[in-house]
Amino acid sequence: MSAPAAAATIARPPEAARGVLAWLQQNLFASPLNTLLTLASLYLLYIMAPPLLDWGIFGASWLGSSSSDCPNRETACWVFVRARFSNIVYGSYPIAERWRADIVFAVAAAIFGLLVLPRLPGKLWIGLAALVVVPAVSSIFLAGGVFGLRSVETTLWGGLMLTLVVAVWTIVTSIPIGLLLALGRRSSYPLVRALCVAFIELWRGVPLISVLFMAAIMFPLFLPRGVEFDKLLRALVAFSLFNAAYMAEVFRGGLQAIPKGQYEAAQALGLGYWRMTGLVVLPQAIRIVIPGIVNTCIGIFKETTLVLVIGLFDFLATVQTGVSDPAWLIGDHIRVTGYFFVGLGFWVFCFGMSRYSQRLDRQLAAGKAYE
Repeated sequence: MSAPAAAATIARPPEAARGVLAWLQQNLFASPLNTLLTLASLYLLYIMAPPLLDWGIFGASWLGSSSSDCPNRETACWVFVRARFSNIVYGSYPIAERWRADIVFAVAAAIFGLLVLPRLPGKLWIGLAALVVVPAVSSIFLAGGVFGLRSVETTLWGGLMLTLVVAVWTIVTSIPIGLLLALGRRSSYPLVRALCVAFIELWRGVPLISVLFMAAIMFPLFLPRGVEFDKLLRALVAFSLFNAAYMAEVFRGGLQAIPKGQYEAAQALGLGYWRMTGLVVLPQAIRIVIPGIVNTCIGIFKETTLVLVIGLFDFLATVQTGVSDPAWLIGDHIRVTGYFFVGLGFWVFCFGMSRYSQRLDRQLAAGKAYE
């Protein structure tokens, strides 16, 4: 039978193998154990969902502007979030200049929206601009002092804006530095390899909080009199170098997963080291390490809360400051609401990164060989 004739005789799958019922059977009731776990999960959801909905939605306080508008101490006080929302997002950034932060948020959202669109022409250049140009321009735009923009000290930066600045800066800088460290650790030059190994093991051997203390307190003591560096800049450098060491190990795992035959084939074609690395090795390694990179990026986003120990007020710290305000010290329900809001915010960003990485993973078919 010819190939066209054979293709013509392929029958469609039965109705039982498609649709919602098929998905439920495959994912929730595929085996007795799977069915038992599904029923147990539904029972827990039945027990937990009603009180959670009553606490957070139906019985919560939504309208008002002060703590007196939250009389029920058994439910959420979203009045607190509404009243402090501006401070939670911008920190102490001057009110008259917050339009600059709004523009940065809008540009970032627009770029992310373009990147998630399938088959967008020029997506590579948009991604490169998002990684290199946009963070640099945004930092200058927020700091001001040029092009007639009012200068805003970084000590006034705070809230969600500061969290995003630290996270984006760290991700954008630690990935290329980590890649270079991974390549250096696998270098044939003993000195280069030793220096990269020493750097990676040094930074991975100390906690991030001690690195931040060194950057904020100890580092200025070694500078000449009159020479100072911005505290936020020192924190950003500390975040970048610390996480670059972890990124290096993620990339090294991907580089070691490339079969030796790929290197030999590239060398047989006469490719030099850098061309072989850029054209043959890295495209395969990056596909392998996408889950590891995203996992590290999610960790970076959550690590941003540590900037509080050096006097910078991020997303979490602004909420902590708000619930400590005497005007809102009327009960634990306000504190719980504030922390719940922060946790929800962190979950939204981390879950979004996770879902985007899964989509990117499917597009690149990174796990196809292992399924």
